[in-house]
Amino acid sequence: MDPFRKLLKKGNLLLGTLISLASPEIAEIMADAGFDWLFIDIEHSPMDVMDAQHILQAIGGRLAGIIRVPLNDEIWIKKSLDIGASGVMIPLVLTAEDARRAVRYCKYPPQGMRSIGVGRAHHYGETLQQTINTANEETAVIIQIEHITAVENIDAILAVEGIDAILVGPYDLSASMGLNGKVMDPQVQRSIERVRNACLQKKMPLGIFTASVEQAREYANRGFSLIAVSTDTLMLIEAAHGIVKSVRA
Repeated sequence: MDPFRKLLKKGNLLLGTLISLASPEIAEIMADAGFDWLFIDIEHSPMDVMDAQHILQAIGGRLAGIIRVPLNDEIWIKKSLDIGASGVMIPLVLTAEDARRAVRYCKYPPQGMRSIGVGRAHHYGETLQQTINTANEETAVIIQIEHITAVENIDAILAVEGIDAILVGPYDLSASMGLNGKVMDPQVQRSIERVRNACLQKKMPLGIFTASVEQAREYANRGFSLIAVSTDTLMLIEAAHGIVKSVRA
């Protein structure tokens, strides 16, 4: 399988879903369902890095595991990459300097300052040198645009070398505009469209999260190629309520 970063650069439609439960079994089910990547969320969920490693081990390279770290922090990023994530997603990037810092943390020298340690990504030392040699080319650096300040700075952010994709966080974006959760509000949609236009102009792969299948289709038709649809918990809620409602009917 081509590295996830290479697929991103090709502009392939990459369909994922968000994982918030520390369940390798759920991750296996999602892999069997045919998703291209898992959005492993250790920002908002109670999961830690070891939980994320168990998920990566469960999916066994059948699809990409992208870890959203809790913040733009060297320790979280290097731990996530050392356990074998295909890439990391950096939340709440507001400025070009935030983006440059994220890239530095993700890349080994001379492109960055990622420290060299032994972990699952290096087959626990067996492929250490080989992994170091190829990691900068194979590791995806995904920046989240989820604040109106980031929207205003989008052109400067896109000029930062080493970013592989932008992923819009519509819910936090709406909150930063005083429109908590109102992601379909025209003001929020105009801000998303501003990011979309800037990314398309720069040929930057563009992604978004949505809970709606219909919206996911619409975003795909509008040029979004990295799409996360729904979450593990939302799927369980929908299925459980549907079963109860159908049987009681």
